[in-house]
Amino acid sequence: MAANRFFARELATSVAATFFALMCSSPQVRGVDYAFMKDATQAANVSYYDYIIVGGGTAGCPLAATLSERFRVLLLERGGSPYGDERVEDMTRFTDTLADTSPGSPVQRFVSEDGVINSRPRVLGGGSCINAGFYTRASDDYVRRAGWDLEATGAAYRWVEDVVAFHPELGPWQTALQGGLLESGITPDNGFTFDHLDGTKVGGSIFDADGRRHTAADLLRYARADGLDVLLWARVAKILFNVRGRRPVARGVVFHDSKGRMHKAYLNAGRGNEIILSAGALGSPQLLMLSGVGPADHLRSFGITLVHDQPGVGQGMADNPMNAIYVPSPSPVEISLIQVVGITQVGSYIEGSSGARHSASARNFGMFSPQTGQLATVPPKQRTPEAIARAAETMRQLDDSAFRGGFILEKILGPLSTGHLELRNRNPDDNPSVKFNYFSHPEDLRRCVAGLSVIERVIQSKAFENFTYPTFSMETLLNMSTGFPVNLLPRHDNDTTSLEQFCRDTVMTIWHYHGGCQVGRVVDTEYRVLGVDALRVIDGSTFNASPGTNPQATVMMLGRYMGLKIQSGRLKAEGSEGTKL
Repeated sequence: MAANRFFARELATSVAATFFALMCSSPQVRGVDYAFMKDATQAANVSYYDYIIVGGGTAGCPLAATLSERFRVLLLERGGSPYGDERVEDMTRFTDTLADTSPGSPVQRFVSEDGVINSRPRVLGGGSCINAGFYTRASDDYVRRAGWDLEATGAAYRWVEDVVAFHPELGPWQTALQGGLLESGITPDNGFTFDHLDGTKVGGSIFDADGRRHTAADLLRYARADGLDVLLWARVAKILFNVRGRRPVARGVVFHDSKGRMHKAYLNAGRGNEIILSAGALGSPQLLMLSGVGPADHLRSFGITLVHDQPGVGQGMADNPMNAIYVPSPSPVEISLIQVVGITQVGSYIEGSSGARHSASARNFGMFSPQTGQLATVPPKQRTPEAIARAAETMRQLDDSAFRGGFILEKILGPLSTGHLELRNRNPDDNPSVKFNYFSHPEDLRRCVAGLSVIERVIQSKAFENFTYPTFSMETLLNMSTGFPVNLLPRHDNDTTSLEQFCRDTVMTIWHYHGGCQVGRVVDTEYRVLGVDALRVIDGSTFNASPGTNPQATVMMLGRYMGLKIQSGRLKAEGSEGTKL
């Protein structure tokens, strides 16, 4: 209890300080002006810090900003800046972000061993730069199960929301989806809220009223400028350890800049200084393995010197499966990403995305387009840039009516199905091998089928009648959706008659994958790596289940929450040592 009171007191002090900092800065200040951000080619060959954070993503940015209040922090990001990049900042360019597979893209595409096409971020701000923008908190039950303090998490969420979260204005299609969910029994109507509540709600968005994206990188405005260095295009190769004592101790990292020049960053002398991995559900377990922390036999097979045998690294990988039904509309629809969600009692969440982006050079289905890899007019194995360009050209020539409509999707909670991650090679720039084992647990499949049944009721509701053709049966819509080659999996003849088979055959990602460094398996409840000193993992790789309907709010919150907890723990320890003296 005393520790909790100390944490709460430090939290209140820090909140007051950061509120004053925000009041003294213009809301229009953008991260492009950050004096502490520079290309890694400008970094010293050797440097020293109190904290070294690997990964300037959704957790890493708020974590770095918070720790910089009292300490010297280095934040290493393998990608570039989101500022001035229209693919990131403009909502209507969402598809362009996922479509870009060039070396300088903010997205790095990968295909899981399940045959599902996926993406991982490569940009300051991480997944908040490439996602559909929905902002919603985890439930109180999730917070309690995670062992987090409810009051402190609430304050950390608000710290995030003051900068990046907005109240979206619904267009006609999203309003009809909201009404259809309520009419289908997904009640009560919770209106607009960030909270996770059973029923139908309008959630927050990281897109503002002008359709401009705000990301975790914006949270760096809270940072103490003299306390933080942010290096872009800094590709971390491995963590350095001191292995002479009883337990390995993390002491630094090796990273390369965009010109291939090697740099080393070390921890300053002193108790409490740490390296923190915030490289995401693929990057954090991958980097642990490349550094010698992981399953011994697997590491030895790549000639990696073993630092600590940790068989849990890479285990428990999970990705919430998404299945979508395309609903053509006789009426015009707005371009929208995720704004409304139905939190059902059957273990699934119902969301929707509508409209198509039109330009002189391209037209697409937004979240579900040839360019993103989610929807294509060519088989995935043939998705060369030239083939994608031909598919986009074909879509450009289609009649406008082909683009009227939207996708209503369901994502299951959890999930209970899990897989694993392994190295392919020793190159940190290459994607590791990952298998999620979608629907291997029967409960996940039951939840998917139940969610599709809710979608059917929404489509047939009076509230949605202006946005669906009355002559299109559910079987017709299923058949239409099955025809989209959304993954590398074969189709079956009974896809339109067996909802179970439809779930398996049309599974997609909604980019909510997690695991690989789970609490209780790889890290303790303070996110310290088990069996190793001066090393933590703070990001979505530690989750045992995805928080809420969409995880980004909770990942940002966790960076702030743990930054404050680390601060308060050190201050308490230093106070105790001072008392003893």
